[in-house]
Amino acid sequence: MQAYTDTADVGHYINGQETSGAAQKRKDVFNPALGQVARQVIMADQNDVNQAVESAKRAFPAWADTSPLRRARVMFNFLNLMNEHRDAIAAIITAEHGKVFSDAQGEVSRAIDVIEFACGIPQLLKGDFTDQVATGMDNWTLRQPLGVVAGITPFNFPCMVPCWMFPVAIAAGNCFVLKPSERDPSASLYMARLFREAGLPEGVLNVVQGDKVAVDALLSHPDVKAVSFVGSTPIAQYIYEQAAHYGKRVQALGGAKNHLVVMPDADLDQAVDALVGAAYGSAGERCMAISVAVLVGSVGDQVVPLLAERAKALQVRNGMDPKAEMGPVVTREALERIENYIQVGVDEGASLVVDGRGYKVSGHENGFFTGGTLFDHVTPEMRIYKEEIFGPVLSCVRVDDFGAAIDLINGHEFGNGVSCYTRDGHVAREFGRRIQCGMVGINVPIPVPMAWHSFGGWQKSMFGDMHIYGEEGVRFYTKQKSIMQRWPESTGKGAEFAMPAPK
Repeated sequence: MQAYTDTADVGHYINGQETSGAAQKRKDVFNPALGQVARQVIMADQNDVNQAVESAKRAFPAWADTSPLRRARVMFNFLNLMNEHRDAIAAIITAEHGKVFSDAQGEVSRAIDVIEFACGIPQLLKGDFTDQVATGMDNWTLRQPLGVVAGITPFNFPCMVPCWMFPVAIAAGNCFVLKPSERDPSASLYMARLFREAGLPEGVLNVVQGDKVAVDALLSHPDVKAVSFVGSTPIAQYIYEQAAHYGKRVQALGGAKNHLVVMPDADLDQAVDALVGAAYGSAGERCMAISVAVLVGSVGDQVVPLLAERAKALQVRNGMDPKAEMGPVVTREALERIENYIQVGVDEGASLVVDGRGYKVSGHENGFFTGGTLFDHVTPEMRIYKEEIFGPVLSCVRVDDFGAAIDLINGHEFGNGVSCYTRDGHVAREFGRRIQCGMVGINVPIPVPMAWHSFGGWQKSMFGDMHIYGEEGVRFYTKQKSIMQRWPESTGKGAEFAMPAPK
């Protein structure tokens, strides 16, 4: 597959047309492997957001009245086009995010999974019915779309996370305004083009590029009925509070500090493979990355040397290189933040086993590269344990027993994902029941639920009541209506002053 080399400005997609809007503000979009500006993205202002929302509002009545089966057929067309263009989208992701091409292909595949789920919307929108709930009276429920809904998505999954949102929302009859990350904006525009080709009517999907100006415009707009967000915890809490202030439905997924527990009875080769892939894959820029290894009992003395050997041998290269295991991080600012955290860990007294700072790739000397970093003897008081680094830094914490591992994880402010490696069925069962996290893996390092389940964490990893995609997503993007009905021949007994009840 050839690298993505388009240098054109990335604009908006409003009412079925690509547009630069009225605003003149632009931001650079980098190729992180080269450290060079590749293109620019146009930042939306309030007027651009208003136009996108108005377009969606105009399109909503006709789209909501379109039968679920017809909406599903458009979704099937989009599914086929996404499969056809899978590698092109993956190349765009690698060019702007930096993750290795095979990982980008995997991201697109997980996006496609949710689109496949959304194709089943006729079944998912079925309501309940009770015949003769009272004499001559029937009662049933409907699930109806909300109207105009919005999604604000992060840089680390520029294809998958938007597809957690807009396919389900649109299949359910809503119209959608997407505000993707300005760091890697091209994938969103590419998908909008494909959806238009699939037969989606004008205005049903709109894309506005931008920053906080666009976000605040969406949050305050009276015609936006719901907001979905994935990103850091401080911004998730801000989105949650502002959306609630303006009376909107909201799901805001925040940060993480995901732990992987290695029990003494675990298959250590399997556990080390899991830790290396989950900690260093995508340069640690995943909300489901494992950033803490919890080593129980004496197993730490066996695991840490194996991890060190693997971290030193990581193939860090341009993501389009087929031999690459880890690419660059997304921006120079991210690189500096990650390497500053490594120094913080040293200053706090953690044992720096492998230092990834200052990593250079031949021919890409200006790229935003850092190597895999490994710390041992990290304690819960350290910032590198408490705070989300969002980079290829793995911290090893040693605990005496299983109970201490549970208490350690449950004491953290984040509760996104967690994993336990063991051969003991009782330990596995107790771990799943007692752990305070939204997504749990047993001998699975990154337990991301499949499309027909739902994704979401607990504690400060999630603000809102409903997780994203799956049946929870369908409930989030629809509202229930209960209808009670009877006909004239069932009445005629005069005024009734009591609540209807079965007789």
